[in-house]
Amino acid sequence: MSNKYALPENTPLNNEAVMKIRQDFPILSTEVNGHSLTYLDSGATSQNPLQVLDAERNFYTRANSAVHRGAHTLAVESTDLFEEARRTVADFVGAAENEIVWTANATEALNLVTYSFANASDGLGGEAARKFALGEGDEIVVTEQEHHANLIPWQQLAKKTGATLRWIPLLEDGTLDEEEAEKVITERTKVLAFTHVSNVLGSITNVDFLVSLGRKAGAFIVLDACQSVPHMPVNFREFDVDFAAFSGHKMLAPTGIGVLYGKESLLKDLPPFLTGGSMITKVTMTDAEFMDPPTRFEAGTQKVSQVVALAEAVRYLEHIGMENIHRWEAELGKRLTEGISEVAGVRLLGPAMGMERTGMAAVHVEGVHPHDVGQILDTEGIAVRVGHHCAQPLHRALGVSASTRASGYIYNTTDDVDRFLDALAKVRPYFGITD
Repeated sequence: MSNKYALPENTPLNNEAVMKIRQDFPILSTEVNGHSLTYLDSGATSQNPLQVLDAERNFYTRANSAVHRGAHTLAVESTDLFEEARRTVADFVGAAENEIVWTANATEALNLVTYSFANASDGLGGEAARKFALGEGDEIVVTEQEHHANLIPWQQLAKKTGATLRWIPLLEDGTLDEEEAEKVITERTKVLAFTHVSNVLGSITNVDFLVSLGRKAGAFIVLDACQSVPHMPVNFREFDVDFAAFSGHKMLAPTGIGVLYGKESLLKDLPPFLTGGSMITKVTMTDAEFMDPPTRFEAGTQKVSQVVALAEAVRYLEHIGMENIHRWEAELGKRLTEGISEVAGVRLLGPAMGMERTGMAAVHVEGVHPHDVGQILDTEGIAVRVGHHCAQPLHRALGVSASTRASGYIYNTTDDVDRFLDALAKVRPYFGITD
């Protein structure tokens, strides 16, 4: 099993350090169309270091067994690894271990919250769950920049319960309109759900500001942390959010594993979303009693190997240091925005150059469809994301239907950014657009 790290712990990142990190990622040595791979699509899915790949394989070769379901040696060992991983992830985001619920992805985590609220609205969970119930006159507030996973579930909850869905609009520069936020969030607001970092723009939401408005309104606060937990220090308790969601596949872990954070005081009263085996204490032919959180929300056979691998991914990130990662990605983001500003006919979406963002940037190339942009970049071995990025309302607010997004991570150098910028500058001339 690969457990050695290329860098000493907490080493500041620069190009030299990143090149050492890249040795842990076999896929980055791949050639694409005769060029070395430049992977700038980590906002969609990150790559996996050997340490994480080996952790999952090691589980299957040494400890594979169902968790919480047996007394034999392998069952005990697999259960220990499973719960040790929960503690590791909890510490990483400033939570208690019983505040971490395993899900298949962040989308499922957010749906867990909305479906559980819907169950409470239908009277399930008894008196303790009544605080989660919604109905006519209640309002759910989101923002215009949300990923569909933090929009559609709330749309559906509003339709099921009769609540009204409202949203905080964007300003022309793609940032949230904070003046409007103060008007939209009122005493009627029962839920306030928003993203920490835009998955399109890389802009960072003022969490303290929105949380203060939500607390004043008495709302439940739900944070989409998919684009922040992998890239910067995050502490959910310090943020004082009630629920939060993030995915493993965006932070060096395998696909198929996500995390829901919920305050212990709330999870204990929240009725479950999925029901079945492993989440009960007593079952008769007519009724069932459920276990305490987090097990209450983990029905059925769990994704044990992915959980173990996620914990190893967390250890890998902690070894590098989240502050180091945040600073390096801010440098990559600055280089991206400065370079984009010099390319004729290319519009940077979101915060203007010089404003805080992660190592991500989305662009609109005048006269060229994003899919064509992506194909031109791919011919030079550069992998980016094209399309609406599961954020159609955001694109519509910015006056475009889709965009091209470059998103860096711990294994990207400034040379990767420069390769992207050089290739981007060739797109319009390739199609004969010279104005």
